[in-house]
Amino acid sequence: MEKEPDVTRVKVEICGENYYIKGSASEEYIKQLAKYVDQKMKLLLKLNPRLSRINLAVLTALNIADEYFKLKAEYEEFLELFDEEKSR
Repeated sequence: MEKEPDVTRVKVEICGENYYIKGSASEEYIKQLAKYVDQKMKLLLKLNPRLSRINLAVLTALNIADEYFKLKAEYEEFLELFDEEKSR
């Protein structure tokens, strides 16, 4: 029988709301993620104070997805350059 992965349960606050997050990552990592999302949401709310909670969450997700896609493209470009240098 396989051992089930350890599950961490962490209470975090994001944009004034408390959430209990379960995951296989460490408590510190989960808190770091929650803090990042909280900062992004608060920044967007400061720029657009009339946003509903749903719109705020969607815009935050889109902003984080944009960051991810840009970093992914940079990483893939780096790997291509690295492979080119390696093959010389």
